[in-house]
Amino acid sequence: MPTQRNRRLAVGGVAVVLSAAALCAPLYLGPTSLNLLGQFLAMAILAVGLDLIWGYTGILSLGQAVFFGIGGYLMAFYLKTQGLAAGAVPDFMMYSGVSHLPLIWEWSRHFGIMFLFVLIVPGLIGWLFGLIIFRSRIKGVYFSILTEALAVAFSTLVLERQSFTGGSSGLTNYNAILGHSFYDNSTYTGLYLATVVALILAVALVWWLTHSPFGALLRAVRDGENRLRFIGYNPVLFQAFVFAVAAALAGVAGALYVPQNGIITPNMLGVVPSITMVVWVAVGGRGTVFGAIIGALLVQYAQYYLSSSFASGWLYIIGGLFVLVVLVFPRGIVGLFDRLHRRRPI
Repeated sequence: MPTQRNRRLAVGGVAVVLSAAALCAPLYLGPTSLNLLGQFLAMAILAVGLDLIWGYTGILSLGQAVFFGIGGYLMAFYLKTQGLAAGAVPDFMMYSGVSHLPLIWEWSRHFGIMFLFVLIVPGLIGWLFGLIIFRSRIKGVYFSILTEALAVAFSTLVLERQSFTGGSSGLTNYNAILGHSFYDNSTYTGLYLATVVALILAVALVWWLTHSPFGALLRAVRDGENRLRFIGYNPVLFQAFVFAVAAALAGVAGALYVPQNGIITPNMLGVVPSITMVVWVAVGGRGTVFGAIIGALLVQYAQYYLSSSFASGWLYIIGGLFVLVVLVFPRGIVGLFDRLHRRRPI
């Protein structure tokens, strides 16, 4: 049996090879395939954060699409203001009778400020939400229901504030980012590379958190937070912190996804997308950082190729897949391969 040290070295080697392959993808993939992969990798960043709170801390959130949406809409605010004359507003605002940009839109005209908002706003909201809920000792299915309600409330709010968010039509028709036109394929190459780098940093962050003494405390929270309280630790602080980290990663994912996808709508922020994100992690294997990435990529590719043929039945496919994973291989793909490897005769 391989030692823990050898296993970590092997995982590290595979991670380096895969990172290099991803960074070199513009050399062997066409513009369309590269853009599609960039969108999926952006979502993988969210999956890594979800794996941190669910796989390692035992917190099942059904509202990660909220934080994804916050980051996505902040990026969309920035993109829609590029090329606008001073004092002008986007067309949909003008049709709604809005004569000047809202303050958050005005701030988002500047990329640096928008980038800080993408990191801080979802993380801060996640931290405050987590602090309030976890201090109330709400956990398990009740916590999941509350996050589900948060997703419903947020998507409804975005839908109803049409003059501010574009309503059901969402925000689209972007011209440029940092002065680079979206009609130039090199812009999408740059966005793809930025996404890969962000994913590598997200994996490194979560790997460091979970393989440090802090990670041992997270697993202790998952396995029995009352015992942690008994020895003098306050699990609320750990839970709120990791929930904030996962929220911030979801915000970054949204900000990277929107310019590559070309649109963001309220349909991307509700309960169904949040549950789909949970399925990604379950399929790949929760509690394994790379499993979350594998699950996110596989399920998204399956959705891309199958939803056109089974548009009305895709939700049934997702539901059936989740049930299959829970019943047949609850540790996901990574857990299945690990089990097969352990059974292999020496």
